[in-house]
Amino acid sequence: MSGITRPRGTQDLLPDGSPKLEVQFSARGHRHLVELAARVLENAGAQYIQTPMFEMVEVIKRGVGDSTDIVRKEMFTAKAQSDEFILRPEGTAPIVRAFVQNGLKQLPSPAKLWTFGAMFRAERPQKGRYRQFHQLDYEVLGSDDPLVDAEAIALMMQVIDRLGVKKIELKLGSVGDPEDRVQYNQYLRDLFTPHAERLSEDSKDRLVLNPMRILDSKSEGDQQIIAELQPKMMLDHLGEGASAHFQQVCAYLTAWGIPFTVDPSIVRGLDYYRRTAWEIHHEGVGAKSALGGGGRYDGLAELLGGPHTPGIGWAFGIERLLIAMDAEGVKLPEPEGLLLYVGALEEAALGQAAQLAFGARSLGKADFSYKAKAPGKQIQDALKKNARFVALIGSSEMEQGVVTLKNLSTGEQSTIPQTDLLSKLQ
Repeated sequence: MSGITRPRGTQDLLPDGSPKLEVQFSARGHRHLVELAARVLENAGAQYIQTPMFEMVEVIKRGVGDSTDIVRKEMFTAKAQSDEFILRPEGTAPIVRAFVQNGLKQLPSPAKLWTFGAMFRAERPQKGRYRQFHQLDYEVLGSDDPLVDAEAIALMMQVIDRLGVKKIELKLGSVGDPEDRVQYNQYLRDLFTPHAERLSEDSKDRLVLNPMRILDSKSEGDQQIIAELQPKMMLDHLGEGASAHFQQVCAYLTAWGIPFTVDPSIVRGLDYYRRTAWEIHHEGVGAKSALGGGGRYDGLAELLGGPHTPGIGWAFGIERLLIAMDAEGVKLPEPEGLLLYVGALEEAALGQAAQLAFGARSLGKADFSYKAKAPGKQIQDALKKNARFVALIGSSEMEQGVVTLKNLSTGEQSTIPQTDLLSKLQ
């Protein structure tokens, strides 16, 4: 089409009945997923939180890391007077900032928080990756117990399972403690330095700033060097504490019957990350198979100016999870139809038809006709809206204070006083 269009890398979330509607852009699909996740998480004691769509740049730089692609290449920034902002690229740093700034440490510990909303990254759009996308986040602050880690993973798996997505793989790893990573980064620096000229420009910077990030490089050339050198992975460098923590998380998941694969290649390069890290993959979501992932970040609150507060959390992309549902043929639940449709048979009855529908909305969904039509036409309209009952009213019904009520599933029809309509519907 010509004329004004939406920005590249964004999508409209559309109502049912829209032509060529893809499931990841279905407003009902997004709502179904969020409402189901809310039930799972709130049943586990989580509380809903919402943060602004934009943050001070320093929050994201500290929370995501100067050496990440997000900060170096994918930030949407804006200025207002002397302040510089960034559209939030993820949910964890804003939630921890809100936790610190608003004194939420006073909540019963550990504090379980969840949110959802739009995130923004200036990357090349492709299937499952957009410049504006939507995430659902779960964060737990105040405990470093491995039981908290295992529960967080179990809840993420439960949300995905309740949605009906089955063909997934949980990959579990550990990034150790800070002292473990210092030793591991030095090992990687010594390993890759003789091959520095062959590394991509990004990985040359990572070699200085954060060698662990080389292992996560998207460059084919970098991955070829990694395959040649076959570096030892982080799990081989865990200290006693981190190793015991990882084994306990594995033990809980095994006892609960949650299948997982130990993946030593999972990395989290930033200094505040600790111990548990995981990813959930699905083959049907496009170039990158990850639906989402999570990890422990015990040092983040301190970086944002707060007291030491252990934390762990996860996020998944709502669009990516809906694509996975579509790839497996999982259908969204059918939308609930109307309880009542009120049809006016004459122009004079339009206002009364609307008033009856207003009253019925205390019991469920109700709608009414905006034009007077013959009884058969009103019944056809009620069927199109998947209504359970249709009430018909004209001038004679108004004079007598009655309506004709028809049960569209049984065909039963009767004339009842308007004052009895709600009790009859109940």
